[in-house]
Amino acid sequence: MFEINPGLIVWTIISFLMLLWVLTKFAWKPILKSLGEREGAIRGALEEADKARSEAAQLLKQNEQNMARAEEEYQKLIREGRALAEKMKEEIVAKARQQAQQEVARASEEIQRNVETARQQLRAEVADLAIKVAEKILDESLDAAKQKKIVDSFIQQLPKN
Repeated sequence: MFEINPGLIVWTIISFLMLLWVLTKFAWKPILKSLGEREGAIRGALEEADKARSEAAQLLKQNEQNMARAEEEYQKLIREGRALAEKMKEEIVAKARQQAQQEVARASEEIQRNVETARQQLRAEVADLAIKVAEKILDESLDAAKQKKIVDSFIQQLPKN
């Protein structure tokens, strides 16, 4: 089945050595060069990846710091807003109290004027009634000047309440 042919073995070895020499002479250097370039590219890519990873870590850290600052600013704005709202509430309450006091004072003055007007009207009506009663009693008519003098003296004698 299997035969060993010495000529074929020699020619196979010579062909193999020639192929090896041709590959070494012409293909080995370009293959090594392309492998070296590929190794450099892979190394560069790994370095770029490490650089990108470190930059990403730095950006993440910076982002966390920015978020912390933003949170602090947010809390500060909330506190300032609450303080401003409290101040505005106090001002509004103070103005409302002041307006209420002014309204009470105006109402009190109005009441005093109305009371005084009512007293004046009451005195005038009492004086008229007193004159009419006096006329009936005396059965004589008094002139206007005399009536005014009598009424004024009567009013002066009345108590102030």
